[in-house]
Amino acid sequence: MSSASNTPNLSDVSSKIARGIQRITEAPLGRYQSAVIRIGFSTTWLLFLLRELPHRHELYGPHAPWDWGMAKQLTAGNHAFTVLMWSDSAAWFEVVYAVAVLSSVLLLLGWHTRFASALFMIGVLSLQNRSIFVGDGGDNVVHIMAIYLLVTRCSQVWSLDARRAARAAQADGTSSASAPEPSRDRVGPLLWSVLGIALVVVTLLGKTSGGWELIFWAMWLVQGLWWVVCRNASGEPRTFLDVVANLAHNAGLVVIMAEVCLIYSTAGWYKIQGSRWEDGTALYYPLHLHYFSPWPGLSSLLATSGVMVMLLTYGTVIVQVAFPFTLFNRRVKNVLLVAMILEHVGIAVLLGLPFFSMAMITADAVFLPTGFLLWLGGRAAMLTARTRAAARKGPAGGRRPAEGEQGEQPRTLVG
Repeated sequence: MSSASNTPNLSDVSSKIARGIQRITEAPLGRYQSAVIRIGFSTTWLLFLLRELPHRHELYGPHAPWDWGMAKQLTAGNHAFTVLMWSDSAAWFEVVYAVAVLSSVLLLLGWHTRFASALFMIGVLSLQNRSIFVGDGGDNVVHIMAIYLLVTRCSQVWSLDARRAARAAQADGTSSASAPEPSRDRVGPLLWSVLGIALVVVTLLGKTSGGWELIFWAMWLVQGLWWVVCRNASGEPRTFLDVVANLAHNAGLVVIMAEVCLIYSTAGWYKIQGSRWEDGTALYYPLHLHYFSPWPGLSSLLATSGVMVMLLTYGTVIVQVAFPFTLFNRRVKNVLLVAMILEHVGIAVLLGLPFFSMAMITADAVFLPTGFLLWLGGRAAMLTARTRAAARKGPAGGRRPAEGEQGEQPRTLVG
């Protein structure tokens, strides 16, 4: 009787395990969340590079206080990757900075995202590892996420890659999910070949250490294998590569979530150990620092309210410590997620740290509900459609062309 009663339980457990394995292998999870992470971090890094364009030489270039020789000595010890150590010429620095800006734009648009994400990571690591003492917590988050983005399939939605796949699927009469991405792509193999030539040159010149050199060659070979299989084979080889890619994506997404929880939990628990956080006055002091006060009047007004300072100080600690434990309750998690986003908005306004706040809000977005992201995407698409419609109407208010006038020619969907 006992064994018979246990049989359904074992069957239920086995079926749940099978469903779980099927779920994490058949498709990439969190497609919209990963797209938001791609767009958010590329935008944050792009805006930072554009804002610091007049000061780029003092931050990462030949005029930096942390000069090229000291950076060379440091990277030789910690083996940090940066292509800026290949040459100390100003021309090479300008090339690297321009490539970092370009890769941010490409990743933001989702144009050949596997290529763009690799170039984006190289740009981020090269600049930040050149002068590690000029960054803040937001730079560290961008640094880490640039590496994690490599293993995610973050171009499944809201990207030029997704649009190209949808057009190919429409032409083939299949679903966009099953459209063979490399089959019609000629730019991808060209980029892959260019990167291969660059890797050969870098390897022969001995510009990279063994670990990074192995990583880049492995990435290049895997991408080439993917293209060959998807172009010349079907069935089980393609299915196997899809399963591996989905597993890597889902594992990367879990690591990103764990990283965000680790950031908040460590920050919260370290704050608990500080006496100023314990007595509720910690927020009072940065509000009186002139380099953290872009709006001195607003900071002074907030600092004069002891109750508000105490509530914000304790609220920050509570939210950061509690957030990792609320992931098992969707409603509570969403409430704390809104609180953390508002907290970072306040940091951007009151303390003048917009890029730190943008990086943290983007990292928080991995926990946003899919329904909300779909609604947000729909609103953005609607706004874009209205803007295009208004542009087509022009100053004439949308009147029809008079007799003899040249009207707008109809446009086709393909092209």
